Amino acid sequence: MILCLRRTLARAARRGEGGSALVEFVFLGVLLLVPLIYLVMTLARLQAGAYAASTAAREGARGFVTATSEDSAEPRARAAAQLALEDQGFLPADGTMSLGCDGDPCLRPEGRVEVQTTVRVPLPFVPVFARDVVPLEVPVSATHVGVVDRFKEAP
Repeated sequence: MILCLRRTLARAARRGEGGSALVEFVFLGVLLLVPLIYLVMTLARLQAGAYAASTAAREGARGFVTATSEDSAEPRARAAAQLALEDQGFLPADGTMSLGCDGDPCLRPEGRVEVQTTVRVPLPFVPVFARDVVPLEVPVSATHVGVVDRFKEAP
């Protein structure tokens, strides 16, 4: 009688656990995988922002120092920086650029032009209405100094 009762209890215990390991594995897998995927997406977007900021600063400085006149230098630098931002999927409104010269005129031989760009990288999957209430973006900035060619004629 005791032996029969033990067998019945053992069968009941085995029947209650059937298939629950698969459910637990899927549940825990999804629970851990979703934040991991979000983290990878966020880091990839931040890396794109860092690359866009540094490329925009470098290309803006290069566009400025290779200009033929003072009047065309700044629009040329801004256009080059805007193209660099758009290459990484950022809108022109997402970035800002500031220019600074070490003397007057800026395009004199061996003149230094400093370009600083800042890109605001929004976090993925955050709705626009939430961004209006709480700033959910990360600013990434870069600075590049361009030097005007030594043998360039002064404008």
